[in-house]
Amino acid sequence: MQSRPAVAALPVLLFTALSGTMAMMAFVAVIGPVARILGLAEWHAGLSVTAAGLLWMLAAPRWGALSDRIGRKRVLLVALAAYAVIYLAMALFVGIALNNPPAVLASVLALVGARALVGLFYSGIPSTVAAVVADQMPPGERGGVMARLGTANAVGLVIGPAAAGWLAMQDLSLALHATAALPLLSLLMVWWRLPDAPPAAAGRPGKRAGMSWRDRRLRLPLYAVFAAMVAVAVAQVAVGFFAIDRLQLSPVDGARMAGMALTAVGFGLMASQALVMRLRRVPPVRWIAMGAWIGALGFASVALVQQPWQLLAAYATAAFGMGFVFPSFQALAADSVEAHEQGAAAGTVASVQGLGMVAGPLLGTVVYRWAPGAPYLMIGALLVVLGCAATLHATGDTQ
Repeated sequence: MQSRPAVAALPVLLFTALSGTMAMMAFVAVIGPVARILGLAEWHAGLSVTAAGLLWMLAAPRWGALSDRIGRKRVLLVALAAYAVIYLAMALFVGIALNNPPAVLASVLALVGARALVGLFYSGIPSTVAAVVADQMPPGERGGVMARLGTANAVGLVIGPAAAGWLAMQDLSLALHATAALPLLSLLMVWWRLPDAPPAAAGRPGKRAGMSWRDRRLRLPLYAVFAAMVAVAVAQVAVGFFAIDRLQLSPVDGARMAGMALTAVGFGLMASQALVMRLRRVPPVRWIAMGAWIGALGFASVALVQQPWQLLAAYATAAFGMGFVFPSFQALAADSVEAHEQGAAAGTVASVQGLGMVAGPLLGTVVYRWAPGAPYLMIGALLVVLGCAATLHATGDTQ
């Protein structure tokens, strides 16, 4: 009987995770062309994405603690409502600015400020959704559902930018206006369908959610989270600039190529997700090791790209590997802690996701100034380290 509410709410939770990530990441597919039209530098674009990650990193554990005190559903409603309003305001600004570009400083302040607030309120969504699962699912079943949440997030990471890239072929601002509807739709579904429940901290006065990044049990899953988010953030922020500079495309054609590359990512991701779902007995750490090696190969090969089809092939290969990593780090984290620590672990994972979103765009856009292929070599190296760590961990588990 304990698992029935979670099973009933699971479609809502999966949609909320999917749509929230889609809206969050759609921005990165258009920021390159938008920045060029508004006369912004690459690091301005990176700063706007980094601002969201910074607030995400700082706020995620606090959202988790708040949901322990006042309830998961209430926190989701507050976070989704604010997320929807701020995202719509940002979309309206971009639409006006593209037709009548303001001063560079005004554009930077508006984009950075809006993205920071988007990150602040979005950070309450993944940690709270994972905590709902941890509350309502028995320990033996958490890993599988966490993997499904990881899959929903991974699909959102791909579909959001890909859809935005295709919509940008018609109108750059249209991409943001369309994705602004996603948080609102999630808000309505959570309000209508998600069962309410007493706060998790009821009966535990003085107990605060929280878990250190230095917790030995979470070292590998947290590094996997960080490496995966840096890789995705860099690849998505850089692809528009890479298409314009290396392939010599116009800003609009660059947005279209970014959409095509991220569509290729979708195919690679779906192929690997099918394997993860079918081969259920493979432990998460082995998927992480395999995915890291394949992802490193795909991302590093982008540095050699000279033709559009090569970019598509490299992104599809990288996505095939990352499709193994994303569903697995959440499951590995859930399997590494006790039942009463699931909420804290979820908030810690979400905060490291935010850290990856901070470091990735900032490092990627700075390194991009050296050479268009440099960011891809950087994330390839990062994934090689993850592959080595996961392989050693898996080897130790079998001894």
